[in-house]
Amino acid sequence: MYHELNEVEHRPYPLPKSPWLMTQVWDQLLFMHWPIPVEELKQHIPPELELDTFDGMGWIGIVPFAMNNIRMHGLPQVPYAQSFLELNVRTYVKYNGKPGVYFFTLDANHKLAVAGARKLFSLPYVNADMEMTEVNGRVDFKCERTHRGYPDASFHVAYRPTSPVFTATKGSIEDWLTARYCLWTTKGKQVYRGDIHHAPWDLQKAEAEIKINKIVPFLQDAYFDTDPLLLYAPSNRAFVWKLDRIR
Repeated sequence: MYHELNEVEHRPYPLPKSPWLMTQVWDQLLFMHWPIPVEELKQHIPPELELDTFDGMGWIGIVPFAMNNIRMHGLPQVPYAQSFLELNVRTYVKYNGKPGVYFFTLDANHKLAVAGARKLFSLPYVNADMEMTEVNGRVDFKCERTHRGYPDASFHVAYRPTSPVFTATKGSIEDWLTARYCLWTTKGKQVYRGDIHHAPWDLQKAEAEIKINKIVPFLQDAYFDTDPLLLYAPSNRAFVWKLDRIR
C-alpha cells in the first residue's frame, strides 16, 4: 500500500525495525531558511544536542504547510482529525553524530492534534488560528498564535513555485536542509529520538512575499532582513515512529 517504505536507498541509515506509529501527507510546503551565527543559535537549543552547521553557519527554518491524510498504524482515519495546518520553526542538530531536526515551536490549528502531539512526542506544538488559501497557484498562509502561556506570535506569507521539479544533489545546501530522517528532543537532560521516513523531496524553487514575520521571538529581527533560501514541495508522505529514549 505504501510504496514509499520500499524506497530507502536515499536514507543515510536503515529504517527502524519497529512498526511506524503514524503516517501523514505534507502538502504545499514551503521551506524558508536563513543562516544564523552558530554562537547565537546554539544558546537556544538543549546543551545535550550539538548544533548542525553548513558552511560554518547554523540555520533557522520556518515551514508552513497543510498536513493531510493522517492515519495511525492499523487504524482507520478519524473524522475531523485527519487534516490541519502547521507552521514549524526549526533548526538542525546532531546527537552522537546522527543528524536530525530540532523544533522550537509547531503551530497548528487543531486542538486535538496539538494535545496529542505534546503527549505522544513531547514536542512544543501550540494552538493557533490559521488560514491557507490558493488562487492561481499562489498560496496565502496566515498564522496567529493563541496558545495559553506562550508569547504572542504571528506570521503571514504568500508564495508560489517558480521552477520545474528537481531532486536535490547530495551534498548541496538543498539536500542538507531537507533530507532529515529523525527529530531530536529532550525531557530534562534525557535525550529522545523520533525516526521519520519519506521519499526524496520533489523540490521547486520559489518566490515569497513575507507580510508578517513575528514567529521567532528569540532571535533579533535583523537576522530576517536578508532574503531567505526558498524551496517549495508540492507533496510528500511521511511515516513517523514513536519516540525512543537514548540510553
